[in-house]
Amino acid sequence: MKYLRQAKILELVARQQIETQEELSEQLKRAGFQVTQATVSRDIKELRLVKIQGADGRSRYSESAQEGDVAPKYRNILREAVLSVDFAGNIVVVKCFSGMGMAAATAIDAMEGSDVVGSIAGDDTILVVMRSEEKAGQFTTELKKMLGN
Repeated sequence: MKYLRQAKILELVARQQIETQEELSEQLKRAGFQVTQATVSRDIKELRLVKIQGADGRSRYSESAQEGDVAPKYRNILREAVLSVDFAGNIVVVKCFSGMGMAAATAIDAMEGSDVVGSIAGDDTILVVMRSEEKAGQFTTELKKMLGN
């Protein structure tokens, strides 16, 4: 449950301007998570979220820009969210648990590699467009290894 909750937090801060822990708690409760302020505070620390100032001058939570901090949390999210990975041509299809598509797509988008042209996420499926069929096969193999398949 922790990884699902943390994946939702990453999705929320990536897609919305979340200014306070209270706002984040409310958004998590709307998404069906039972959380306390202490849990949210601990998650923010574990995910190494930082406050940044937006163009409008308001502060909001964001992911840490330090590359070394990003990889492990995304690997954990992918392990918890992804059910299967396959490809056809230059398109990789990633099947996820219901409600985890956006969080897993955020993790995929953060992965290193310029061979990903783009991705589209739904509730439980992600389409990743790669530069070539060869790159799609390599990406699928890499993702399966990461997932332990």
